[in-house]
Amino acid sequence: MDAASRAGIEHVGLLRAGEDVEDELLADVSTLGHAPRVVAVYRRGDLPAGTRDVVLGLWRVSDPGNVGTLLRTADAFGAAVALSDGCADPTGPRALRASAGAIFRVPLAGWDGLPERRIALVAHGGEPLSEFALDPPLALLLGAERGGLPESLVTDCYKATIPLPGEAESLNVAAAGAIALYELSRAGTAPGVARTS
Repeated sequence: MDAASRAGIEHVGLLRAGEDVEDELLADVSTLGHAPRVVAVYRRGDLPAGTRDVVLGLWRVSDPGNVGTLLRTADAFGAAVALSDGCADPTGPRALRASAGAIFRVPLAGWDGLPERRIALVAHGGEPLSEFALDPPLALLLGAERGGLPESLVTDCYKATIPLPGEAESLNVAAAGAIALYELSRAGTAPGVARTS
Protein backbone atom coordinates (compact mmCIF):
# COMPACT_ATOMS: atom_id res chain seq x y z
CA MET A 1 0.00 0.00 0.00
CA ASP A 2 2.84 2.39 0.76
CA ALA A 3 4.35 1.98 -2.73
CA ALA A 4 0.98 2.69 -4.34
CA SER A 5 0.35 5.75 -2.15
CA ARG A 6 3.80 7.16 -2.93
CA ALA A 7 3.06 6.70 -6.63
CA GLY A 8 -0.25 8.55 -6.24
CA ILE A 9 -2.39 5.48 -6.91
CA GLU A 10 -5.40 5.18 -4.65
CA HIS A 11 -7.03 1.91 -3.68
CA VAL A 12 -10.67 1.30 -4.55
CA GLY A 13 -11.25 -1.13 -1.71
CA LEU A 14 -9.70 -1.96 1.64
CA LEU A 15 -10.24 -4.97 3.88
CA ARG A 16 -8.82 -4.93 7.40
CA ALA A 17 -8.64 -8.10 9.43
CA GLY A 18 -10.89 -7.93 12.48
CA GLU A 19 -12.57 -4.71 11.29
CA ASP A 20 -14.03 -5.18 7.81
CA VAL A 21 -13.63 -8.93 7.56
CA GLU A 22 -12.90 -11.94 9.77
CA ASP A 23 -9.21 -12.76 10.19
CA GLU A 24 -9.79 -16.30 8.92
CA LEU A 25 -11.30 -15.08 5.65
CA LEU A 26 -8.18 -13.08 4.76
CA ALA A 27 -6.07 -16.08 5.69
CA ASP A 28 -8.13 -18.30 3.37
CA VAL A 29 -7.73 -16.03 0.32
CA SER A 30 -4.07 -15.20 0.91
CA THR A 31 -1.28 -16.80 -1.11
CA LEU A 32 1.26 -15.71 1.49
CA GLY A 33 2.77 -17.97 4.12
CA HIS A 34 1.16 -15.83 6.81
CA ALA A 35 -2.23 -14.15 6.90
CA PRO A 36 -2.25 -10.47 5.90
CA ARG A 37 -3.73 -7.87 8.21
CA VAL A 38 -4.85 -5.61 5.33
CA VAL A 39 -5.76 -6.27 1.69
CA ALA A 40 -6.06 -3.33 -0.71
CA VAL A 41 -7.69 -3.48 -4.14
CA TYR A 42 -6.50 -1.34 -7.06
CA ARG A 43 -7.74 -0.78 -10.61
CA ARG A 44 -5.44 -2.22 -13.24
CA GLY A 45 -6.21 0.82 -15.39
CA ASP A 46 -4.64 3.08 -12.75
CA LEU A 47 -1.22 1.44 -13.11
CA PRO A 48 1.38 3.46 -15.03
CA ALA A 49 1.31 2.99 -18.79
CA GLY A 50 3.42 4.37 -21.60
CA THR A 51 7.07 4.12 -22.42
CA ARG A 52 10.51 5.41 -21.55
CA ASP A 53 13.72 5.81 -23.52
CA VAL A 54 14.75 2.30 -22.46
CA VAL A 55 12.25 -0.55 -22.56
CA LEU A 56 12.68 -4.16 -21.52
CA GLY A 57 10.69 -6.17 -24.05
CA LEU A 58 9.69 -9.50 -22.51
CA TRP A 59 8.78 -12.19 -25.05
CA ARG A 60 6.59 -14.94 -23.58
CA VAL A 61 8.30 -14.84 -20.17
CA SER A 62 5.86 -17.13 -18.41
CA ASP A 63 7.36 -17.32 -14.93
CA PRO A 64 5.63 -14.70 -12.76
CA GLY A 65 8.64 -14.46 -10.45
CA ASN A 66 10.83 -13.47 -13.39
CA VAL A 67 8.28 -10.92 -14.64
CA GLY A 68 8.09 -9.35 -11.18
CA THR A 69 11.86 -9.35 -10.76
CA LEU A 70 12.30 -7.68 -14.16
CA LEU A 71 9.76 -5.01 -13.17
CA ARG A 72 11.77 -4.36 -10.02
CA THR A 73 15.00 -4.21 -12.04
CA ALA A 74 13.43 -1.84 -14.58
CA ASP A 75 12.35 0.36 -11.67
CA ALA A 76 15.91 0.46 -10.34
CA PHE A 77 17.31 1.56 -13.71
CA GLY A 78 14.50 3.85 -14.91
CA ALA A 79 13.22 1.62 -17.72
CA ALA A 80 9.74 0.65 -18.87
CA VAL A 81 8.55 -2.91 -19.53
CA ALA A 82 6.64 -4.25 -22.54
CA LEU A 83 4.99 -7.66 -22.33
CA SER A 84 4.17 -9.83 -25.33
CA ASP A 85 1.23 -12.20 -25.44
CA GLY A 86 2.04 -15.29 -23.40
CA CYS A 87 3.82 -13.46 -20.59
CA ALA A 88 2.84 -14.01 -16.99
CA ASP A 89 0.34 -11.53 -15.60
CA PRO A 90 2.33 -8.76 -13.86
CA THR A 91 -0.56 -8.30 -11.42
CA GLY A 92 -0.64 -11.96 -10.34
CA PRO A 93 0.34 -12.71 -6.72
CA ARG A 94 3.86 -14.05 -7.40
CA ALA A 95 4.72 -11.27 -9.86
CA LEU A 96 3.42 -8.62 -7.46
CA ARG A 97 5.53 -9.96 -4.60
CA ALA A 98 8.65 -10.16 -6.79
CA SER A 99 8.10 -6.61 -8.07
CA ALA A 100 8.35 -5.24 -4.50
CA GLY A 101 6.03 -2.33 -5.36
CA ALA A 102 7.59 -1.57 -8.75
CA ILE A 103 4.27 -2.38 -10.46
CA PHE A 104 3.07 1.02 -9.19
CA ARG A 105 6.03 2.93 -10.69
CA VAL A 106 7.14 1.18 -13.89
CA PRO A 107 5.19 2.04 -17.06
CA LEU A 108 3.86 -0.98 -18.93
CA ALA A 109 4.27 -0.35 -22.64
CA GLY A 110 2.49 -2.04 -25.51
CA TRP A 111 4.58 -4.43 -27.59
CA ASP A 112 3.79 -2.34 -30.67
CA GLY A 113 5.25 0.72 -28.98
CA LEU A 114 8.80 -0.60 -28.61
CA PRO A 115 11.53 1.79 -29.80
CA GLU A 116 12.74 1.08 -33.33
CA ARG A 117 16.30 0.36 -32.21
CA ARG A 118 16.23 -3.09 -30.65
CA ILE A 119 18.91 -5.26 -29.12
CA ALA A 120 17.98 -8.93 -28.80
CA LEU A 121 19.74 -10.69 -25.94
CA VAL A 122 20.61 -14.18 -27.15
CA ALA A 123 22.42 -16.88 -25.19
CA HIS A 124 24.93 -17.58 -27.97
CA GLY A 125 26.11 -16.12 -31.26
CA GLY A 126 25.68 -12.39 -30.65
CA GLU A 127 28.29 -9.69 -30.26
CA PRO A 128 29.34 -9.02 -26.65
CA LEU A 129 26.82 -6.64 -25.09
CA SER A 130 29.60 -4.38 -23.83
CA GLU A 131 30.61 -3.60 -27.44
CA PHE A 132 27.28 -2.01 -28.35
CA ALA A 133 26.62 1.71 -28.26
CA LEU A 134 23.75 1.58 -25.81
CA ASP A 135 22.30 4.97 -26.64
CA PRO A 136 18.58 5.40 -25.90
CA PRO A 137 15.96 5.21 -27.15
CA LEU A 138 16.24 1.45 -27.41
CA ALA A 139 14.55 -1.79 -26.46
CA LEU A 140 16.34 -4.72 -24.86
CA LEU A 141 14.49 -7.88 -25.88
CA LEU A 142 14.50 -10.89 -23.55
CA GLY A 143 13.04 -14.26 -24.48
CA ALA A 144 11.12 -17.00 -22.79
CA GLU A 145 12.90 -19.04 -20.13
CA ARG A 146 13.27 -22.16 -22.27
CA GLY A 147 12.85 -21.08 -25.87
CA GLY A 148 14.53 -17.68 -25.90
CA LEU A 149 13.63 -15.29 -28.70
CA PRO A 150 12.23 -16.66 -31.97
CA GLU A 151 14.36 -16.12 -35.07
CA SER A 152 11.53 -14.18 -36.71
CA LEU A 153 11.80 -11.59 -33.94
CA VAL A 154 15.60 -11.49 -33.84
CA THR A 155 16.02 -11.01 -37.62
CA ASP A 156 15.54 -7.23 -37.54
CA CYS A 157 17.48 -6.68 -34.30
CA TYR A 158 21.06 -6.30 -33.22
CA LYS A 159 22.07 -9.54 -31.50
CA ALA A 160 23.96 -9.29 -28.22
CA THR A 161 25.30 -11.96 -25.90
CA ILE A 162 26.48 -11.63 -22.31
CA PRO A 163 29.83 -13.47 -22.21
CA LEU A 164 29.92 -16.19 -19.56
CA PRO A 165 33.43 -17.13 -18.43
CA GLY A 166 32.12 -19.85 -16.10
CA GLU A 167 30.57 -23.23 -16.80
CA ALA A 168 26.91 -22.18 -17.00
CA GLU A 169 25.42 -22.46 -20.48
CA SER A 170 23.01 -19.55 -20.05
CA LEU A 171 21.56 -17.07 -17.58
CA ASN A 172 18.14 -16.84 -16.00
CA VAL A 173 16.09 -14.25 -17.93
CA ALA A 174 15.83 -11.97 -14.89
CA ALA A 175 19.60 -12.08 -14.35
CA ALA A 176 20.22 -11.32 -18.03
CA GLY A 177 17.87 -8.33 -17.88
CA ALA A 178 19.58 -6.97 -14.77
CA ILE A 179 23.04 -7.31 -16.32
CA ALA A 180 21.89 -5.63 -19.54
CA LEU A 181 20.40 -2.65 -17.70
CA TYR A 182 23.48 -2.38 -15.52
CA GLU A 183 25.68 -2.41 -18.61
CA LEU A 184 23.59 0.37 -20.06
CA SER A 185 23.94 2.45 -16.89
CA ARG A 186 27.69 1.73 -16.74
CA ALA A 187 28.03 3.05 -20.27
CA GLY A 188 26.73 6.36 -18.95
CA THR A 189 23.50 6.38 -20.95
CA ALA A 190 20.70 7.32 -18.62
CA PRO A 191 17.16 6.33 -19.49
CA GLY A 192 15.02 9.40 -20.05
CA VAL A 193 11.87 10.68 -18.54
CA ALA A 194 8.74 8.61 -18.98
CA ARG A 195 6.61 9.38 -22.03
CA THR A 196 3.01 8.51 -21.30
CA SER A 197 0.70 7.14 -23.94
